[in-house]
Amino acid sequence: MDYTRLGSSGLKVSRIALGCMSFGEPDRGTNQWTLDGDAAGPVFRQAVELGVTFWDTANAYSDGSSEEIVGRAIREYAGRESIVLATKVFFPMHDGPGGSGLSRKAILEQLDASLTRLGTDYVDLYQIHRFDPHTPVEETMEALHDVIRAGKVRYIGASSMWAWQFAKLQHAADLGGWTRFVSMQNQYSLLQREEEREMFGLLADQGVGSLPWSPLAKGRLARPWQEQTTRRAEIDPLHARYEGDENRPIVDAVGRVAEARGVPMAQVALAWVLRNPEVDAPIIGPTKPHHLNDAAAALELELTGEEVAALEEHYTPRLPSGY
Repeated sequence: MDYTRLGSSGLKVSRIALGCMSFGEPDRGTNQWTLDGDAAGPVFRQAVELGVTFWDTANAYSDGSSEEIVGRAIREYAGRESIVLATKVFFPMHDGPGGSGLSRKAILEQLDASLTRLGTDYVDLYQIHRFDPHTPVEETMEALHDVIRAGKVRYIGASSMWAWQFAKLQHAADLGGWTRFVSMQNQYSLLQREEEREMFGLLADQGVGSLPWSPLAKGRLARPWQEQTTRRAEIDPLHARYEGDENRPIVDAVGRVAEARGVPMAQVALAWVLRNPEVDAPIIGPTKPHHLNDAAAALELELTGEEVAALEEHYTPRLPSGY
């Protein structure tokens, strides 16, 4: 495993992040394809063996049960001091005034609830899951600064928003003398490259690291176009964004490069993401043993200029998604 600093901060993270949306009680929340605690155990053990020390979850994943499973896994397989633990806040957890969004009440209430489920006194990276248009950015940034000063959070990050929104939040932090974001968890893959237009330039200028989610486009880049989707794809509405015919030439190009190299398609698609200088750690949501193995192997795969050109040539502009 390779390691890097998260953005311009001093926080050392593995270059592959374990995405824990894959873990949760199937009868809680809407993600019925998730692995429960028993089924997730071997995946956590494999992550530790591979040196994947950066684990990312969220309060809203499987109605909080992802955090519960992650907390137990840290105690059983790793130890708190060995893991860089990240979680998030924004999406609804209940109907009360502190159940969602980025108000001061929501941040303080939901962080304490996350810490309880995770069984820890602090999280290393606390991320706002989306931009909250209904809360003043000053209120959000001051509340995030306060939880750092309280010792409950070490660093803060953001996820999935327009570049102007992220710039506005960072500027508010500067004006208030509050803590700035060190990371942006944004959607980025060969099938969704709109972050290259503005966000990546902003991140480079601000010294902020990128933690791409869905770097394999929900698995669409990991299998030939004609291959049937899995049950997860059939019940996960996020898969639909990658099924348009405009994506087929890109998927086919990944397949040709992978065949020529003698490696799985997932390795090629992930190696392309990793070559972006602003990317620190793509987030991999494994449900099978080979998922993490392919991710680790992608760190060693260097694509040639010709291969990169072949992978990129069929991309067409599209609307960003996931905001």
